[in-house]
Amino acid sequence: MVSAEKTRLYPTQLDLPAEARAQLVELLNQSLADTLDLKTQVKQAHWNVKGMNFIALHEMFDTFASTLENYVDMLAERVTALGGIARGTARIVAQTSSLPEYDLTAEDGRAHLQALAARYGQYAAAVRRNIDRATELGDADTADLFTEISRQIDKDLWFIEAHLQA
Repeated sequence: MVSAEKTRLYPTQLDLPAEARAQLVELLNQSLADTLDLKTQVKQAHWNVKGMNFIALHEMFDTFASTLENYVDMLAERVTALGGIARGTARIVAQTSSLPEYDLTAEDGRAHLQALAARYGQYAAAVRRNIDRATELGDADTADLFTEISRQIDKDLWFIEAHLQA
């Protein structure tokens, strides 16, 4: 992760102090990397799921990936609105994502659901920490963005776990 002291900022008329904006950009870029990584892991499950619930899981995973893609765009645009540079290339994401690598041997629905449940749980916890951090830095808009993401990720995690609870 890039330290706040080295975060390049463009001038803006936003009334947030530069140091707060630099820390927010760092926070948002980490979330951007995690979100992009989670999206590609969901697509991995979408492409490779097998078994009796194939079509239901295949379609559910695709819906989750689309939702995450929207959040990718929102996070990147918030970075640039704060005067930062969105860091979302595949190489950067691979270097900075906090999520574990996906199990490429997963085949059946249960294995994919378990892998995604673990990642969604980790991601949801990070998003909630980001809400608190953005609030501490005085940025209600970024906190609101993370709150929106949190609500949907919790719902998607519920959908994943409901399949595992039967």
